[in-house]
Amino acid sequence: MLNGKKVVVVMPAYNAEKTLEKTYSEIPFEIVDDVILVDDASRDRTPEVSRRIGIHTIIHERNLGYGGNQKSCYRAALKLGADIVIMVHPDYQYTPKLVPAMASMIAYGEFDAVLASRILGTGAIEGGMPIYKYIANRFLTLFENLMLGHKLSEYHTGYRAFTREILERLPLERNSNDLSSTTRCWPRSSGSAIASAN
Repeated sequence: MLNGKKVVVVMPAYNAEKTLEKTYSEIPFEIVDDVILVDDASRDRTPEVSRRIGIHTIIHERNLGYGGNQKSCYRAALKLGADIVIMVHPDYQYTPKLVPAMASMIAYGEFDAVLASRILGTGAIEGGMPIYKYIANRFLTLFENLMLGHKLSEYHTGYRAFTREILERLPLERNSNDLSSTTRCWPRSSGSAIASAN
């Protein structure tokens, strides 16, 4: 709980058996109320590891893709009464240590959504992002910034935080279940609804 807001971390998982415990061990439970893992028909022991360490685990009987997994994550978090939902991938490309900073920007009314960035600083390639993905990400982000008139360091991050209100208003079911089912948030009157955190 943070500033009276219930914080739920969601983990869209696919074959994350080897990195799940490390990711989970860094979640700041002093502010995080619940953790939900949605397993997208993994071929490894991700669901067993998740249950063993005490995570609320949902299993897809068939693979729905990354977008389908995200939808399940968000629906489950809203059903648990989340006020703030933070997506953390269990592959440990991002440290959960950023959760308090991201949650605070929302809990205290500064933003409706926060996008963490692998690109700021020096962490993307060191964190395991392949060079070809890094280069493609940079070109695509430049194009999106030009088209949308924003200046974000990364649009394709899987480390995101949203208010309950944003998730309830977004037409998630109209989005594809394909790999990149990203959500776009529009600015509030108090300023941009999207912030980048490193």
